[in-house]
Amino acid sequence: MSKHHYDHIRANEKFHELVVQKSRLSWSLVALMMFVYYSFILVIAFFPELLGQPLAANSTLTWGLPVGIGIILFTFFITGVYVYKANNLYDSLMQRVIDASHEHVNSLQQEKEDSST
Repeated sequence: MSKHHYDHIRANEKFHELVVQKSRLSWSLVALMMFVYYSFILVIAFFPELLGQPLAANSTLTWGLPVGIGIILFTFFITGVYVYKANNLYDSLMQRVIDASHEHVNSLQQEKEDSST
């Protein structure tokens, strides 16, 4: 792509909207993941007996194991949310921005050719 493409993309209102939406989703998911992870760490630090309790009366497994697995599964889930949004929403929006840029640059080149003849 040429400098004209990049300039047109940077000036495109839909591109700015896309950046805002993508950033908002990214930071929301980061904040959510940090909340879950640091909550787990704080529980381990200040209330270890909660996660150290057995799952059942004669069980050797404690609540820490399913909670830890839950955090890992939660991470996969929010990653899936991001990938789904990126593939189904953000990619199509970006393709529209790129197509508009190509149209704009092609029309500029056509005008340039028409004016030179």
